Amino acid sequence: MKLSWLDIRNLDEARNAIVQEALHQRVDGIVAADPAALQGLPPTVTKVLFPRGKTLPEDFGEATVVIVDPRFHGITPAELRLEHPELEFGRFVEIVDAETLEDACQSARTEQWSLLLFRDPTKIPLEIVIAASAAAKGSLITVAADVEEAEIIFGVLEHGSDGVMMAPKKVGDATALKAVVNAETPDLALTELEVVSTEHVGMGERACVDTCTYFRKDEGILVGSHSKGMILCVSETHPLPYMPTRPFRVNAGAIHSYTLSKDGRTNYLSELKAGSKIVAADVAGRTRLVTVGRVKIETRPLISVNAVSPDGREVNLILQDDWHVRVLGPGGTVLNSTELKPGDKVLGFLPTEDRHVGYPLDEFCLET
Repeated sequence: MKLSWLDIRNLDEARNAIVQEALHQRVDGIVAADPAALQGLPPTVTKVLFPRGKTLPEDFGEATVVIVDPRFHGITPAELRLEHPELEFGRFVEIVDAETLEDACQSARTEQWSLLLFRDPTKIPLEIVIAASAAAKGSLITVAADVEEAEIIFGVLEHGSDGVMMAPKKVGDATALKAVVNAETPDLALTELEVVSTEHVGMGERACVDTCTYFRKDEGILVGSHSKGMILCVSETHPLPYMPTRPFRVNAGAIHSYTLSKDGRTNYLSELKAGSKIVAADVAGRTRLVTVGRVKIETRPLISVNAVSPDGREVNLILQDDWHVRVLGPGGTVLNSTELKPGDKVLGFLPTEDRHVGYPLDEFCLET
């Protein structure tokens, strides 16, 4: 789980409202320059003291973590730990050149907390720090200018920083930051579905979803005609006789079909566009968000696949009627859509919620 720290040191009039929002959103840490600003905060939040003056306060108050800049404060976290063994200490490093980059790497390797501010817009120095401290046990917190940069920081080298510190400008920023932190998708409980029938249904528009990532051989996206039943469509990672593999693509289904997207929503395949975020899933139900780079909608012959779950729930998927379009079965078995027959087993997902403009909603809705 990534960490979110909110820097309230420059807040004035809106401070109380922003702090209350942050506590409601369960932000991980509140960062203040004065111990008094941390007083009364609940134990559910980490109270981080990051003093501004060169002289540290004699009493750290209710702070649980104290961040110091040895070059500015004239004392190291190790020296402070000897005086205050009950507290956690971290080092602040502002990275502006090769020397300070090495300081950051050393801090990340040795300190319990490292708070890093990178002055250059490139993320190459952060990549170097993450790589240099890969085996370290401490936590790396990177200063983010805004929510957009926080999202980028979390993705650097696929591992990202352990957390970010952001100074909010208004009410709502804490909520937006926490949404970025919680962007990881949960695992899904996939179900074995039994094919009961297939039918050639004529011409229609289908969507190929091209993403900005390579899929694994046991991975694809979940697609279905109804919001409460989807089948795992495999990407074009498996060899075909007449064309090269395209491991970034899923020939997903007819344009009316649902697929899973970020924040627990669904989208029609026809709604996807460059930059959309959708959920990729493998046969074990592990998921990740992937970015759509392009959607190709073309008229093709279609085949309708009907399947049923062990508890009797019905699932439908309409695919391009062609041998090279495939779905996944138990254990990662690759099944060609035109060869599916009654009794075959495919993997699917059975959401329990109805949908309204893609959002899950507990209401009566009959889809046929």
